Amino acid sequence: MSNLQKRSILKALVLLNMGGPNDLEEVELFLKNMFNDPNIMPIKNSLLRRFVAYMITSSRKKEAKSNYEKLGGKSPLNFYTKKLIEKLKNYLPDFYITYAMRYTPPFSKDVIKELMSKNIKEVYLFPLYPHYSKTTVKSSLEDFYNSAKGYGFHARIHDISNFYENRKYNEAVIEKILETLENKDSKEFDLIFSAHSLPKKIIESGDNYQFEIEDNVKILKEILKEKGINFNAIYLAYQSKLGPVKWLEPSLDEVLKDLKNKKVIIYPISFILDNSETLFELHIEYFELAKKIGIKEYKVCECLNDSEKFCEAVREIVKEMG
Repeated sequence: MSNLQKRSILKALVLLNMGGPNDLEEVELFLKNMFNDPNIMPIKNSLLRRFVAYMITSSRKKEAKSNYEKLGGKSPLNFYTKKLIEKLKNYLPDFYITYAMRYTPPFSKDVIKELMSKNIKEVYLFPLYPHYSKTTVKSSLEDFYNSAKGYGFHARIHDISNFYENRKYNEAVIEKILETLENKDSKEFDLIFSAHSLPKKIIESGDNYQFEIEDNVKILKEILKEKGINFNAIYLAYQSKLGPVKWLEPSLDEVLKDLKNKKVIIYPISFILDNSETLFELHIEYFELAKKIGIKEYKVCECLNDSEKFCEAVREIVKEMG
């Protein structure tokens, strides 16, 4: 078989995610693109949506830049994405593996040009969100498909809407919890699964996110019980709410306030890769809150990042997509 023939059947795995600023100059671009997304800001009038996005961006960019400065001047998301890709190359050697971000470079349009230049004929889209939401999975898939259509990219495309039920994925989560426990007695700790919050009106419009998060917690509780790992109590809480509208409850700060003098482990259940909402919010902001409340011990689990078990899960899920 010639090199040209080999290239013509090449498959690609494209990891999809929200994105994050690659430097402080990109913070404004990130906020502007995010709040202009009709899946995030469901305002039908595009002019009004752009105006609202401009107002939110203007009010938040200074604080956001300050937060990213504490993380080295950029989002850690690209770093962890590249690490995951390098690891996945060992698990999916027949695939060209790359990634596209929704609100910051590399954008879907740029990745599609890259795939076209490599004569890719089959694409597997893997949104790095275990649970479906129109604000994450739908937005990322929609963006890729629209860009593909715009550039006349006619590859065969597979995608998934969620993967939280995959056993290997859940085993990887348990593994991270146990790593954080560091051989201490699990019964001494309260375990909190912390998920990114959403406005209640998005859930009420038919978004399946809350159900899938709650279902995932049930699955993880069953696996913990099956393995004989018992925590003092297990909670689900929501973080990262913004603005005056009603958000999913209970909020993480409310749950923490009830755990004075307790030992706490937090697992960021809605995130696959560490990002500003885990490394800044959970590790810094909520840590300060926990100290003020009087929590005896406060631990945050790493996200799955490039864990071997998660790579096994990705390989399994991709094979099932074909």
